[in-house]
This record gives sequence, structure tokens and C-alpha cells, in this order.
Amino acid sequence: PEEIATIHRLIELPHGIILVTGPTGSGKTTTLYAALNSADSEGQKIITTEDPVEYELPDIVQVQVNEDIGVSYSACLRTILRQDPDKILVGEIRDRDTAQIAVEASLTGHVVFSTLHTNDAPSAVTRLVDIGVEPFLISATLEAVIAQRLVRTICSECKTSYVPPSEVIDELELTSSQVDGATFYTGKGCDNCYGTGYRGRMALFEILVVTERIKEAIIQRISASKLAEIARSEGMRTLRESGLLAIFDGRTTPEEIVRETVYN
Repeated sequence: PEEIATIHRLIELPHGIILVTGPTGSGKTTTLYAALNSADSEGQKIITTEDPVEYELPDIVQVQVNEDIGVSYSACLRTILRQDPDKILVGEIRDRDTAQIAVEASLTGHVVFSTLHTNDAPSAVTRLVDIGVEPFLISATLEAVIAQRLVRTICSECKTSYVPPSEVIDELELTSSQVDGATFYTGKGCDNCYGTGYRGRMALFEILVVTERIKEAIIQRISASKLAEIARSEGMRTLRESGLLAIFDGRTTPEEIVRETVYN
């Protein structure tokens, strides 16, 4: 998919901050681990600081945060920078201190991956401003924000076409031409999916790549909604739009996209 190709390109950047954002349980850590594992890391030093270390990664130094004894994200990050790593993963940017050190790391030639808790990609930018990072520093260092959600996929054993309820169609704001030309699918429920109609999950992505127009907008401190408008005009596909593609591809149900995404 197009989004995966974009993520692979971002991973190989020589420096900059790449954020993954979403609520708890949206797969942020899994995406970051997959990114580090797929990076062309031969000869590179990769160090993470996490709370907790969720999975052990081969050939990567992982450091556990322990606030009780003063081992905070910011303290770990300062120590990591002295090791001259190529890529750094910070489990979460929780405060101004951690954000400022991440910015400093980026400005001195490192790639920094981290997470934030926001509902969409543009809101991550305003969140950084809210915790005290100067907009010109965000503009200079932020390369991309990846918002994501996990949605259940339809069970392949009991997948069947159906007509979605009108209220679901209305919620998705689908036009009559979109509905007339589409086949929608659901799962009837079977032993394979324990009667749920779903088996497995897939990720939906919303990737805000920081272009020159977006850099200018960040410096001007514009709102998240205005930033979203600019990002969409620059090619960003929203979570809802990614969800609609998954519906039309027959991978998930309209109900699942209504549950996990909001209208743009």
C-alpha cells in the first residue's frame, strides 16, 4: 500500500522527528518496532528508551525507564545522545523536557521516533506547541506524523455481501453513486471467528508529511483543523478516508469504520 511505502521512505531519512500517534491500543509501539526492524540498520547504532520495554529487538540497545529512581525519558535521552546513536526511539513524549531533547537530537543529525496521544496527525503538531516547544523548532525538525487505528478484518470463512443500515451509510457520508456502485461485506459468524464475523486486524494510517507549506503553517501557529485542511490539499489521506478504502476493498465492515474513525 501507498502508506507503507511512505513509512519505509521516512525510516531511511538521515535526521528528523517521526511521530506515531493514536489512543492506547492502536498499535503505535508495534508500528515503531516494525519500522526499526525494517530499517537498513547495518553499521548503525539504534537505541531505544521505553516504559516498559514491550518486546526485545535484535541488535538494538533498549533502555527501561524507571521514574521511581529518577530514570525518566528525558534523563535516558540525554545519556543516549552521548552514545552517538544513528536512530533513537523514545517510547513517548510526555513533557516539554523530553520534547526539547528530541528536537536537539534531530538538529544534531539523529532520527528520532516517538509517540504521542492525539486523535489525529495534525493534532500532534498543536500538542507539541501546547507542551512548550517553539513552532520554529517543530517546523525545523518534524518530518512526519503517522496517526493510526486498528480495525477488525472480516472473517474469510463466513464473509458475505450485505446491505449496510441506512444510518451507517449516513454516518460515513457516502454518496448515492458510491453506494450504488459498491458491494459491501460483513461476516455472518462461524467457528473460525468464534461467531464474531471478524478474524484478525489491520491498521489504518493517516500520514502527515511535513512539506514546505506545512512548515509555514506550523510557524504561523494555525489550528489543527486548518493544518488538516492544508495537509489534505498536500495529499494526506485521513483515517476515515483510509477506512473507506478498506471497506471498498472488502477487508472490513462499514460499522467497524464508523466505530473507529470520525468524519473528517
